[in-house]
Amino acid sequence: MTTVRLIEYQDAEPAVRAVYDDIRATRKTDFINNFWKALANNPVQLAATWQAVKAVMAPGALDALTKELIYIAVSVANSCEYCTHSHTAAARAKGMSDAQHAELLAVIGMAFHTNGLVNAMQVEVDDVFRV
Repeated sequence: MTTVRLIEYQDAEPAVRAVYDDIRATRKTDFINNFWKALANNPVQLAATWQAVKAVMAPGALDALTKELIYIAVSVANSCEYCTHSHTAAARAKGMSDAQHAELLAVIGMAFHTNGLVNAMQVEVDDVFRV
């Protein structure tokens, strides 16, 4: 359960409504998820976070699905259940198949395994890997 009040559109101050309107327009949906509703308790943080997310997730050298897959992997690594679920849904909406999801989870699991082994043994990084 959230530790802050979720701010619905009809209860929001004008600055929050402006961000909600931009989220809706950018994502082409009427849905505002609970993350944004929670952040709305601090309108400055809401606006700053939305601008940052919008910039990072905008079209670029990485395609939209790849960005969502990375977001899922980092969310799993950070144990963020909310982000894992929301970005899995976003990845599915961007075309992620069940096979891709299964393979992604296998890669995440393998990375956790090998990262744990390297950290436990304190293996030095090979010079050829340093950029």
